[in-house]
Amino acid sequence: MSHNTVKDIVNMVRDEDVAFIRLQFTDIFGTLKNVAITPSQLLKALSGKVMFDGSSIEGFVRVEESDMFLVP
Repeated sequence: MSHNTVKDIVNMVRDEDVAFIRLQFTDIFGTLKNVAITPSQLLKALSGKVMFDGSSIEGFVRVEESDMFLVP
């Protein structure tokens, strides 16, 4: 397992000219889900500030409680 720092990750994304980054997680049933971000959103994602609509993920929350954060 690699132990990259935030700086390492940001540099790799820049050096490799990455266009999109896919953040993966599982729902409560173990099904893999993902959201895509751009490199400009990477620091926000690494600090746990990327939001998604939890009501669109089966088993997560009701529409009234749907704003959720992805935390690395």
